[in-house]
Amino acid sequence: MPNASSWSASSPLLLLWEDSSGTRIFLSLLYAVLAISGTLSNVMVIYLVFSFKKLQTTSNAFIVNGCAADLSVCALWMPQEAVLGLLPPNSSSLRSAEYRLLRGGLLGLGLTVSLASHLLVAFNRYVLITKLPSVYQALYQRRHTGCMIGLSWALALLPVPLLPGLWTLGSAQSDGSSRYTALLLALAVLGQTALLLHCYLGIVRRVRGSAKRVSVLNFHLLHQLPFPAAPPPPRRAQRRLSSVSVLLLCCVFLLGTQPLVWVSLLGFFLRPAPPALQAASWLLLCSLSALNPLLYTWRSEEFRRAARSVLPRGEGPAAAPRSAAAGPA
Repeated sequence: MPNASSWSASSPLLLLWEDSSGTRIFLSLLYAVLAISGTLSNVMVIYLVFSFKKLQTTSNAFIVNGCAADLSVCALWMPQEAVLGLLPPNSSSLRSAEYRLLRGGLLGLGLTVSLASHLLVAFNRYVLITKLPSVYQALYQRRHTGCMIGLSWALALLPVPLLPGLWTLGSAQSDGSSRYTALLLALAVLGQTALLLHCYLGIVRRVRGSAKRVSVLNFHLLHQLPFPAAPPPPRRAQRRLSSVSVLLLCCVFLLGTQPLVWVSLLGFFLRPAPPALQAASWLLLCSLSALNPLLYTWRSEEFRRAARSVLPRGEGPAAAPRSAAAGPA
């Protein structure tokens, strides 16, 4: 049985303490399923937004940004973890510091930008619903939207020197400095979660106190940003707020992020959590990369229409975008 230091140094898969062959195979299969489903769903959302003008909204631009970040996790990081989990524990690939740093970079970059995109989407919707249209248009000009997206990637590159301690599970057990890095990570995610919940709860309060009914998850109001020459808002722009959808979005986000936050805080202030609990908290956070596309599009009628049009029995990808750009009947 490996000790704590060897487990944290060689484990590529967030493995359990026993590091048994059955555990490695199970986690490899789990990563393979998440990688395939997450890659397909993220690519589909990106393709639909760039192909259909009705979907080219500012809110969807931030969703696409998150999907691009999630591809770093689902298409690049998870497949490597699935393959490495089938290798012998003493494989040289598992002990290479440079290769571990590369995998940590892919994971850290993807998760950081993805979490930032969650907040950008929430803030965009908050401003759209609670502020005057002139404020929204002034804030979300095409240039400003591009700067926000670029800033999310720039901020994700700042902690690159900290990656060996930031994204290595179990390092808090053997490295004192990594405990502080894990604490900063937990506080950053906790602050981001507080801002996200503030935005969505503010939307709910605003809509409940107003006669205007707006669909939070199906935005089709202001289409001129960030893409030029967008069509006018459709007639069905004003719909009833789906409280169940907002509640589901918040619950899934909390379920994916908060276990890691509290496991990190527990390890800093009290004692490190059991390795199995650490592994579960990381798996929940990584699984968000596969769930995010469905989380933001499953309630959107426009996304469903666009997806049906590109399926084998739909209109076909070439004719569908022109049909969608023509506007509703």
